[in-house]
Amino acid sequence: MMIVLSYLWLLALVPLLVEKEDQEVQWHAKHGLVLTAAWIILFVALTVVGMVLGAVSAGIGSCLMGVFQLVVMLGIIVIHVICIVKGINGERFLVPGVSQYADKF
Repeated sequence: MMIVLSYLWLLALVPLLVEKEDQEVQWHAKHGLVLTAAWIILFVALTVVGMVLGAVSAGIGSCLMGVFQLVVMLGIIVIHVICIVKGINGERFLVPGVSQYADKF
């Protein structure tokens, strides 16, 4: 159950603070928090780019950016579901460019 909470955005704080003895749950909680931070950074960057494109291209760019943001969000949800399934099965799913930061704290 705690591994599932690890990948539900800020709820990852619950297993991180409660399950201090279980190293596997700790890793998944840290990984979930890193994925959440990456999602927030990506969302802010895409929003800024969308606003700039909207100002430059009279709305067409921001519309396309909105569709792109939707696709990216769906991809992030798929990654979280894969991480939950792998975690429940006792495995780890490493996301390139993101997962290495889970080991740093």
